[in-house]
Amino acid sequence: MFSKFETWYRDRHDYAKSWKEKTGGKVFGCFCSYVPEEILVAADILPVRVLGNHQPQDVTEPHLFGMFCPFCRDVLAQGLKGRYEYLDGITIAQSCIHLRQAYNSWENHVPSSFTYYLPHPMSVQTPAAVPYLKKELDNFREAVEKFIGKELTTADLDRGIQVLNENRAAMHELYSYRKGSNPQVTGLEAMWVTVSSMWIDKEEHTAELKRVLAELDSRTVERETGARLMFVGSENDDTDFIRMVESVGATVVVDDHCTGTRYFWNETPIMDDRMEALSKRYVERPACPAKDHVARTRFPHILQLARDFDAQGVILIQQKFCDPHEADMVPLRSYLEENGLPCLFLEFDVTVPLGPFRIRTEAFLEMIGEEDLF
Repeated sequence: MFSKFETWYRDRHDYAKSWKEKTGGKVFGCFCSYVPEEILVAADILPVRVLGNHQPQDVTEPHLFGMFCPFCRDVLAQGLKGRYEYLDGITIAQSCIHLRQAYNSWENHVPSSFTYYLPHPMSVQTPAAVPYLKKELDNFREAVEKFIGKELTTADLDRGIQVLNENRAAMHELYSYRKGSNPQVTGLEAMWVTVSSMWIDKEEHTAELKRVLAELDSRTVERETGARLMFVGSENDDTDFIRMVESVGATVVVDDHCTGTRYFWNETPIMDDRMEALSKRYVERPACPAKDHVARTRFPHILQLARDFDAQGVILIQQKFCDPHEADMVPLRSYLEENGLPCLFLEFDVTVPLGPFRIRTEAFLEMIGEEDLF
């Protein structure tokens, strides 16, 4: 049922090259989920999220400090090794210092026809955030218009907003099938769908997703649900890891990370001023911890997700040396455990030690099982 999404996940580069050859369109690499893809779609540009490939590499040492997070080093390695040679441009919305440096190094050492750094506000809780970002989005729109050689009309922007919102609505519907006592979608399947949506033509992705949704009500689930878990933390698109977790007596029913719900959770509102609408969407979306201050608004959001999906425990995932999540993990763990959610903390590197993590996950599931007896 989900084989198309698995193929898209696995063959991401082949898809982008084929799309480019078929349509004659441009492809932009996006370094962060805060990039306003609506503007790119409005310009008939395919947004492609730049991710790592979870394999050891030895090319980033001259460019990035060794104590930068492994995800950022893995991302830069993909560019230095030429795996995104088909890109016509790259762009980033400011997120964290480590990813910004990966982008800067890519910009300096990997040729590209278009590069754009979007200064997304870090203090999204201030009243100035929406008007500030609106101005920056106007500048980004003008840069894209100059690159494609034409002005983006209101109709173009409406199409970009509609395409993204339809995909987000379909993703919400997919996730609703993970709420039941016997989830009809596994965490692995949801990961294939969510992560592939970051580089597949959104209209094509939505059409395939709607086909799957039409069949889910009649799907027979043959696996045991086991413990219901939630993933929270740094970027995570590691299918081997989630497959391992779901092989030892658990089902991942929901997540909060930038390659999961934070990417699609809120839609762009319908407003007369389209650029203000986009600004509100990207300011008010579930926050990355790099932007979630002074108040930690994401803590109650995460707790509500856990309750809505009836999670029994949380696996906290942190990319090694990830400063924003590292500052979050201790208070977040205390907050969740005080609210009755046991937590397991795991530190990720470019490659994941599945054996040791399996042992720790099994022990965590045993602890959850014992708590459920009382």
